[in-house]
Amino acid sequence: MDIFLTLLGFIFICLGIIGSFLPILPGPITSWIGLLLLHLTKAIPKDWTFLGITLCVAIAIFILDYFIPAFGTKRFGGSKYGAYGTTIGLIVGLFSPIPFGMLIGAFGGAFLGEVLFDRKDNTQALKASFGAFLGFLTSAMIKFSIAFIYFLLFLSKVWEYSSVLF
Repeated sequence: MDIFLTLLGFIFICLGIIGSFLPILPGPITSWIGLLLLHLTKAIPKDWTFLGITLCVAIAIFILDYFIPAFGTKRFGGSKYGAYGTTIGLIVGLFSPIPFGMLIGAFGGAFLGEVLFDRKDNTQALKASFGAFLGFLTSAMIKFSIAFIYFLLFLSKVWEYSSVLF
């Protein structure tokens, strides 16, 4: 059972890293579930303080994830349509065969949202879409950093207790 929980935890850790860039998965929270699964094994002692602190960080990042892109959009004069366009463009770009499709989709979606729905001229829409894009990148990098730290914590615990786990 310990090996199963460890492998399942590793899958959640990896999904958390992927979820840092996809709006479908809450990256740090998914990674935290991986840490929780690892601590539910009999081989690793339960450290509820560690789990509580990492959960609070994951929840804080999850909440901030809703404000950072909107802040970036508003800071550069964008509207809610630019923020919506960023998300839609990100999802469309995810399925795109071109390299960096998610990034191009997020920027293009913000631009189209501003031009088509908020009726801004191209210069204003370009500035607003840059703000939405910058907000998305900032949010994604923060989520990725936390998910990667959780990945390293996971690996260190597995390494520390590998003789008992395997």
